[in-house]
Amino acid sequence: MITGELKSKIDRVWDTFWSGGISNPLEVIEQITYLLFLRRLDEVQTLHEYKARTTGELIENPTFLREQGHLRWKRFKEYAPDAMFKVVSEEAFPFLRGLGENSDGERSTYSGHMKDARFTIPTPTLLTKVVEMLDRIDMADRDTNGDLYEYLLSKIASAGTNGQFRTPRHIIKTIVEMMEPKPGDEICDPACGTAGFLVAAAEHIRDKHGKALYDEAQRTQFHRKMFHGYDFDSTMLRIGSMNMLQHGIESPDIRYRDSLSEGASEDSAKYSLILANPPFAGSLDYETTSKDLQRVVKTKKTELLFLALFLKLLKPGGRAAVIVPDGVLFGSSKAHKDLRKTLVEDQKLDAVVKLPSGVFKPYAGVSTAILCFTKTNDGGTDHVWFYDVQADGLSLDDKRQPTEANDLPDVLERWKARTTTERDRARMEQSFTVPKDEIAAQGYDLSINRYKEVIHEEVEHRAPLEIVADVEQLNDEIAKEMAELKAMLS
Repeated sequence: MITGELKSKIDRVWDTFWSGGISNPLEVIEQITYLLFLRRLDEVQTLHEYKARTTGELIENPTFLREQGHLRWKRFKEYAPDAMFKVVSEEAFPFLRGLGENSDGERSTYSGHMKDARFTIPTPTLLTKVVEMLDRIDMADRDTNGDLYEYLLSKIASAGTNGQFRTPRHIIKTIVEMMEPKPGDEICDPACGTAGFLVAAAEHIRDKHGKALYDEAQRTQFHRKMFHGYDFDSTMLRIGSMNMLQHGIESPDIRYRDSLSEGASEDSAKYSLILANPPFAGSLDYETTSKDLQRVVKTKKTELLFLALFLKLLKPGGRAAVIVPDGVLFGSSKAHKDLRKTLVEDQKLDAVVKLPSGVFKPYAGVSTAILCFTKTNDGGTDHVWFYDVQADGLSLDDKRQPTEANDLPDVLERWKARTTTERDRARMEQSFTVPKDEIAAQGYDLSINRYKEVIHEEVEHRAPLEIVADVEQLNDEIAKEMAELKAMLS
C-alpha cells in the first residue's frame, strides 16, 4: 500500500481538487487518469526513440510528430503554470481524443477509451501541483504504479448511479486465491468497473507462475489475450483500463458493452474463468434484455440474468466465482428456483461462501455470498461446500476499521480441503458440506441456515409459583418499611 510521504502528497492533491471545486471522486480519478496516460505515451515514444537510435531504424507510427513535441509530458511539465494550462487544455486533450483514429495495435486498447476525454481541472495552480506529484513517482516500478492507482480508487466513497460500488480489495484477493488462475486461462469480468478482479488475477499469475511469463508466446497471451472486461460506463472503462496499464498489462481487452443487452453473449463458451461482482440494483425490461439470456432464465432481475450470462460465456470446464445477493440463494420465484436447479443438476456447484452484511459498507449494507461453480453441461455436483464468514478483518460498520477477527485465511485453508476433511465437519461448525440429494430435497435452497444445525443449551427456569412467592415477600417487606417510614415522619 501507499504509505508515508507519497500518500500525503496524494492526499494534498485530493484536497486541492476538492477546494478547487471538483468533489466527485470519479472525476478526480479521471483527470489524473488522463495525465497518467499522457505521461505513458511520452515514455513509450522515448523508448522507441532509444531503440531507433540504437538500430538505425525509423519509428513506425510515432505517437507524437515532430511539431507535436510540446504536447509531450517531458516538455510541458517544465512550463510555467499558465503556459502549461493552455497547452494541456487546448491542445493535449484534443490530441488525446483523436488518438483512436490513427492508433496502432499496441496502444489502441487505451486510446479508444480517450475519445471523450474532457479537461475539467479548473486552475493552472492545481494542474501544476498534480503534474508535479505524478512526475515524482517512479513509473518504472509496477508495484508503485499499481499501489498509487489502488489508493486513488479507494477514495471512491459512494455507489454509482447504476448500483456500482467498489469491491473491497481483500475480498477480491480471497476470491482470486480460491480460483487460482493460471497462465493458460482466459479470464473475463462482464461487469468490470475499475477492473479490480482482472488486476488481482494478473498479480496472482505473476506471483505464482512468474517463470511461465519468460516464454514469449505465454507473455503475449498474458498481455494481449488473457484479460477481458466489459462495462457500459465510459468513465469506468477509462479508469479500469488505466488500472490495468498501471499494473503492467500492456493491452487488455477492456471495452464497452451492456452485458445484458441483445447480442451480449456473442462470446459464448469462450472463457475459462469468470470473476465478477455484477450490479444487482433492480430489474430490466424484457424488450431490452438479451433473448439468449431470457431463454436460459425468464426474469427481469439483473442478478439472475448475470448468472445466466456467466453460464453462456464459460467454455465447458470453465469456472466462475461471483458475488450474488442473498436473494439468489433462497428466492422463491420460478426463475430463482430454475437457475439454482441448473447450477446443481446441470452444472457443478462447488461452494457457497456467505459474507457478512457489512462487507460493502459504507457503499451498501446488502447481504451477499460468493458462488463458485464449474460449467459442465452434464452435472457433476456431489457435495456443496458452505462457509459462514463472520469477520473479514475490518469492522462491519461504516468506518470499516481493522480488527483482529478475520475468517478469510481460514476460508482459503478449508476451501482446499473441501473434498476431504471438510466432509467430516459437523453442521454446527463454521463450514461443512451438504450432499446434492439433500439440497434437491430442500427445493435447491442454497441458504446456509437451511442446513446449519444450531445447538440450543438447556436452561432450567424456576417454577412460576416460586417466583410469585418471592414477589409477594418483597411486597410485604416494602409495605412494612413504608409503614415504618411514615411513623418516623408523623
